[in-house]
Amino acid sequence: MAPEPQPAVSAQPSAAPRPTAPEPAASRGEPTRTTVPAPRATAKGAAPSADAVLIRRTMDAIEPVADKTTSYFYALLFLGHPELRDLFPAAMDAQRDRLFKALLTAAKHVDDADTLTEYLSNLGRGHRKYGTRPEHYPAVGECLLGALARYASDVWNEEVEAAWVRAYTAISQIMIDAAAAAELTSPPWWQAEVVNHERRTKDIAVVTVRPDQPYPFLAGQYTSVETPWWPRVWRHYSFASAPRPDGLLSFHIKAVPAGWVSSALVNRARPGDVIRLGPPAGSMIVDHGTDNGLLCLGGGTGIAPIKALVEDVAEHGRRRAVEVFYGARSGHDLYDLDTMLRLEQEHSWLSVRPVVSEGPSGGLTGPLSEVVSRCGPWHSFDAYLSGPAGMIRSSVDALVGIGMPAHRIRHDSVAELVGAAGH
Repeated sequence: MAPEPQPAVSAQPSAAPRPTAPEPAASRGEPTRTTVPAPRATAKGAAPSADAVLIRRTMDAIEPVADKTTSYFYALLFLGHPELRDLFPAAMDAQRDRLFKALLTAAKHVDDADTLTEYLSNLGRGHRKYGTRPEHYPAVGECLLGALARYASDVWNEEVEAAWVRAYTAISQIMIDAAAAAELTSPPWWQAEVVNHERRTKDIAVVTVRPDQPYPFLAGQYTSVETPWWPRVWRHYSFASAPRPDGLLSFHIKAVPAGWVSSALVNRARPGDVIRLGPPAGSMIVDHGTDNGLLCLGGGTGIAPIKALVEDVAEHGRRRAVEVFYGARSGHDLYDLDTMLRLEQEHSWLSVRPVVSEGPSGGLTGPLSEVVSRCGPWHSFDAYLSGPAGMIRSSVDALVGIGMPAHRIRHDSVAELVGAAGH
């Protein structure tokens, strides 16, 4: 639900300057670029900038009261700018803190130009599906500063405020320019008709859709999905195949407790229903410029993008070793094992090993990360990880622990994976 307004809301915003909306580069006929002072690229190990120090000090101050700060931010936004309420779901509990956390995450990387630009460009392109326009950014910035000023009052002063204004101006410019560039080449969303709905278990379904126009993506990426039953509520799901000649797209969906979108897609969606897809995102794609093998870990419905990666390798026709570890709690939960074993029979370079963490098993048993560590070494492999956030964290730690360089471990961020796990 939307946060309850607080008595002091009306007075607070006036204390913070209202950021102005940068003009999209595309609208000026210029190349897309950051046109305000960009974040400085800081060498590894270099001292953080003065702005970064002030911003992190603010974030440390609000950490103990993060929930109150988030609620106050939305109270400011909806009371001061009621016209923006329609951009958000009717029930805010599903994604109450997402926008605010995204802004704080961006500010945290103020000194890392490459990371900041990549992260914010994806956000800017993705926010088009909500109807976000350049003129909305000043209101969000105003309310961000108002919430920080209230709940970080012990450290807030003119110098801190100025640092946040500079950071938010750079943040909004990157997002606006990315959205403007995307607007020239793609729609904000695609309509997609459900053409097949296959129930694999009581809570897992494979849903196949036909977009209303060509949908460009790469194997290993994901998209955001909105159903007609929960308007403006979007959740991330990975593509379960490489791009197909017929243009169809498939997703593996697991209904989770209190998962509005996932439950609707598993239990309500039927052929003929129309859903919306946001733009493709994600960087877990195959590097076809190396001969390294692929070590693929898929946990639960995380096997979907792993299957897509296997198909991608096959389509490129190069014989590269691909080792797939398919993990689940029990043998019953290995709902796509037959498909993966069929691929193994078709391709001599592919090995598929099911892993069960609980209960009897005729194969490998234990936590996926531990099993993979025991089966190494993996010196000539790049790792691709997909599944629950906890599995991603433990697997990264395990692979680094046995000597795999971190830059050869590919997955999408845990923050994104939490969404991709299905709600």
